[in-house]
Amino acid sequence: MVRLHVERVITAPQDQVFDWLADPVNLATAPMTLRADWASDSVEPGHGAVRAVVCTGVWLREQITEYNRPQRYSYLIVRSFPAFGHVGGTLALTAEAGGTHVDWVSSYSHPLWAGGAVMNAITSRLLPWNFEAILASCARELER
Repeated sequence: MVRLHVERVITAPQDQVFDWLADPVNLATAPMTLRADWASDSVEPGHGAVRAVVCTGVWLREQITEYNRPQRYSYLIVRSFPAFGHVGGTLALTAEAGGTHVDWVSSYSHPLWAGGAVMNAITSRLLPWNFEAILASCARELER
């Protein structure tokens, strides 16, 4: 099981940070993400919404499983290529003096038939870099 954890303080109001991070279009600020948006058959945003994400070598459908604006939202990869055994991901936002602390955790494993330990090793290095890039983009956009 891979457990990813990234965090950052963004010097912007909590509701603005939440809205920016909850908008799937902004996932495309990650170096490996080519396109992201709400799935065409999805409600948006909120609990039950589905995001469609295309990355270099990866395709994902993620369902929002918790939506508690502006404190946190959680998601689950429900379909993907290559396969992810996703336990879930959560972005928790806490207002603090001068900004918002973002705590992002995601846990998963790739099944053996989809590369198993080799894919776990590769993605455990690539995904934190991409998560951090998304948080850095949020900071650049909102800290103006």
